[in-house]
Amino acid sequence: MIQQLLKRLQEVYPEMVSWRRHFHQHPELSFLEGKTAEKIAEILRGFGLIVKTGVGGNGVIGVLQGKQEGKTIAFRADFDALPITDEKEVGYKSTVQGVMHACGHDGHTATMLGVAKVLSEFQEDIKGNVQFIFQHAEEKLPGGASSIIATGGLDGVDAIYGAHLFTDLPLGKIGIKEGPIMAAVDVFKLTIQGKGGHGAKPHETVDSVVVGSQIINELQQIVSRRVDPLEPAVVTVGVFQAGTAFNIIADKARIEGTVRTFNPRVREKIEAEIRSIVKGVCESSHAGYELEYTHGYPALFNHKEETALVKKLVQEELGTEQLVELPPRMAAEDFAYYVLEVPGAFFMIGAHGEGENTCYANHHPKFDFEENAMEVGGKVFLRLSAYYVME
Repeated sequence: MIQQLLKRLQEVYPEMVSWRRHFHQHPELSFLEGKTAEKIAEILRGFGLIVKTGVGGNGVIGVLQGKQEGKTIAFRADFDALPITDEKEVGYKSTVQGVMHACGHDGHTATMLGVAKVLSEFQEDIKGNVQFIFQHAEEKLPGGASSIIATGGLDGVDAIYGAHLFTDLPLGKIGIKEGPIMAAVDVFKLTIQGKGGHGAKPHETVDSVVVGSQIINELQQIVSRRVDPLEPAVVTVGVFQAGTAFNIIADKARIEGTVRTFNPRVREKIEAEIRSIVKGVCESSHAGYELEYTHGYPALFNHKEETALVKKLVQEELGTEQLVELPPRMAAEDFAYYVLEVPGAFFMIGAHGEGENTCYANHHPKFDFEENAMEVGGKVFLRLSAYYVME
């Protein structure tokens, strides 16, 4: 049976490329993916699947019901794009100024559509159900996963799997690890209210630039001096804006940054330290402040049995040498919400080909991936399908 599935996937691959390039040319930002969702639903209906739209927002779920009783396995693919201008010179370049698929979500969606098409042709052999979750808004807090779950998107699901195209790995490789694989992400936004004035009369002002600089310096000591060195953590300031002219002391400054952690206790400690630093520095400098601290996605933890299954199936299909034990990454992924609810695992699909065009990292304006990686990923999902609902 599995060989028939894989042979059919190979035949469907050109359609996967066509779908991927369509989505790449017509990207939509997080929470604005209306046309993309409509296209996905239209394709799924063509396979005869039960299709639910508007799930948790712009989410789309396709359900392939088997002819016999059994488990329900879920697969997730995201489909939102990023606010980045596409700098590639290719025939499928984004047609939307300032928006592009710079993270491979177009490929995730096309891969899952290909898997759905193949499995729909073997519906008579399915014992149970396969649920395809096409998720909106992975790139922007609060994300689409939590709202899909809240509206019943995981009801009845026994296990869930997801994957990400990854140009840090060569084509043909699959990367995974048990336990923590991607970090929790939090966001802080700080507005410092000082007292502006003439650059020649600093004693009559409260300099928001100086206050902000002191806060930033203090923030850099949280990880190095207040967190256990054996606990991974990152505090990064990405925005520091203030001032209008060289001879005016700025009355207001804006600071924005991110916190990345794995351990929930470390996550709590860093938030407390940030609040303490901001309060202490501003009060001692006679400055006012407003601090907005947002808890984003939790850390992504792969379950033991589900991770072991992916490893086993990858070794059987692609060979032991193609399996890579990944170190944890400080990037975040809202797939984390799904595996808080049901057992599951998330893996990386090697997408770096021989050409220089696939050497760029995710979120780069020239990001692209080796399209054959979609077939490699599809093989893993079909193997998982066979294990859960066809054996």
